Amino acid sequence: MCAATSPAVKLHDETLTYLNQGQSYEIRMLDNRKMGDMPEITGKLVKSIIRVVFHDRRLQYTEHQQLEGWKWNRPGDRLLDLDIPMSVGIIDTRTNPSQLNAVEFLWDPAKRTSAFIQVHCISTEFTPRKHGGEKGVPFRIQVDTFKQNENGEYTDHLHSASCQIKVFKPKGADRKQKTDREKMEKRTAHEKEKYQPSYDTTILTEMRLEPIIEDAVEHEQKKSSKRTLPADYGDSLAKRGSCSPWPDTPTAYVNNSPSTAPTFSSPQQSTCSVPDSNSSSPNHQGDGVSQTSSEQLQPSATTQETQQWLLKNRFSSYTRLFSNFSGADLLKLTKEDLVQICGAADGIRLYNSLKSRSVRPRLTIYVCQEQPSSTLLPGRQQAAGSGGENGSGTPYVYHAIYLEEMVASEVARKLALVFNIPFHQINQVYRQGPTGIHILVSDQMVQNFQDESCFLFSTVKVENSGGIHIILK
Repeated sequence: MCAATSPAVKLHDETLTYLNQGQSYEIRMLDNRKMGDMPEITGKLVKSIIRVVFHDRRLQYTEHQQLEGWKWNRPGDRLLDLDIPMSVGIIDTRTNPSQLNAVEFLWDPAKRTSAFIQVHCISTEFTPRKHGGEKGVPFRIQVDTFKQNENGEYTDHLHSASCQIKVFKPKGADRKQKTDREKMEKRTAHEKEKYQPSYDTTILTEMRLEPIIEDAVEHEQKKSSKRTLPADYGDSLAKRGSCSPWPDTPTAYVNNSPSTAPTFSSPQQSTCSVPDSNSSSPNHQGDGVSQTSSEQLQPSATTQETQQWLLKNRFSSYTRLFSNFSGADLLKLTKEDLVQICGAADGIRLYNSLKSRSVRPRLTIYVCQEQPSSTLLPGRQQAAGSGGENGSGTPYVYHAIYLEEMVASEVARKLALVFNIPFHQINQVYRQGPTGIHILVSDQMVQNFQDESCFLFSTVKVENSGGIHIILK
């Protein structure tokens, strides 16, 4: 690639090249076969797919979600484009509207071929925190080349090569290159010996293909005795010299290309069901008790039980990533680990689900059902409200009612749920006022309830309707 490498890279580290957003850069396609190698492609065309992918494995885990988020923020744009007028020797160029980070074309190894690419995403668009001055994430430019199989389809893999890049806003790469050069000039001769020189061109290094997910899980299992992932968790894997792999499920091109070369994005995210808005809150079911133990992920959970828990809690897109994780393995991950692996939104949601954090209710009241046979004396009711006893010496047992909505209908619904009263039979809810009057409980009254108020309640049958009224005391 015709772009200079950074001088601020240590010896034995992979080169790093700075690119300007939207600027055309030449990638020269060279035939470096030795004499007699692969005679079957002599005089024939080969197919190359150029992609821009994440360098950091932690972002490769969530490539689909990251690219979908970018697409949402930049509608109509592509991450990678071919500058066709400047390119030389490329044939049958194709871009898939659903694969914004890749382009493909045919070319003849015996002829001079140059593909000019434009990268439109910048490195800081994928940083989790955007306060200004943050360090951008590195990308990789990867080129995969295929030959025809016996059916004439370009599916037989020949070669893969890639290089590490960072993309800046226009002119930003030039400023960064200048800054690195000035920093190196200030170093002593001894310190300079530890760094690579800046090269005028960037060589895409040949690399092997390997699966991301399985490799990452194997790495995590080796580290499972530690609570946190190492700081170089992604980088250490990337430095092995491995390219980003192809997904398992190929996606057909819109133009019905006869070739079926592997595609270059993660499989589509599985759809998941959304709870019914009329169902009770998962955090406060029944009499207000939080999630049951069966809904919590236990440390003793097997890998299969962990997969079922992920599906049940709407984390279906991460089941493959955590396919070899037991409950204990998943519970060891910190909030920072989950945010790095799953992204900010899903990482925080998964962390809260693992820790069984419930949503704090807007109002809590304590309610006890008055027994029909009990007869309260003046002043006795107040004692009951303070946790006293009824006339038979049996202590009053109160139930906590958690209200997520400050409306009268929510009070009636929760009372029906806790005390097994058919909700459709409740006509009205009243509050007993001064001199025993009955005041209709309205939304405004509920909004003026004091938190952790205590109530006794009784039921009164409505004549000729079969319904009941509830009276709070």
